[in-house]
Amino acid sequence: MNTLVAVAISPCGTGEELSAEVAEVVKVIRESGLPNHTTSMFTEIEGEWDEVMRVVKAATFVLAEKGIRTEVVLKADIRPGFTNMIHSKVEKVNTILEKVK
Repeated sequence: MNTLVAVAISPCGTGEELSAEVAEVVKVIRESGLPNHTTSMFTEIEGEWDEVMRVVKAATFVLAEKGIRTEVVLKADIRPGFTNMIHSKVEKVNTILEKVK
């Protein structure tokens, strides 16, 4: 079943600047081959449920296996019959906004 998740995976207790650890997490996600998009607070990943959850687990464990306490915030949109939601949801909003100009 196609799933779009927004996930934030971050270390806890490693200091004030987290970008090096977050980069390790994002690297795992990008290397997964699944469609993804990173913003300042979340990374979206789209694919079949099991594939997406495998990537989330791998990205989480890249820190946890180093002994780093790791926090995961995840929001999922499971919408049967739909694909490419990572782009189409944004395109629909942009189309509406263009009409109201």
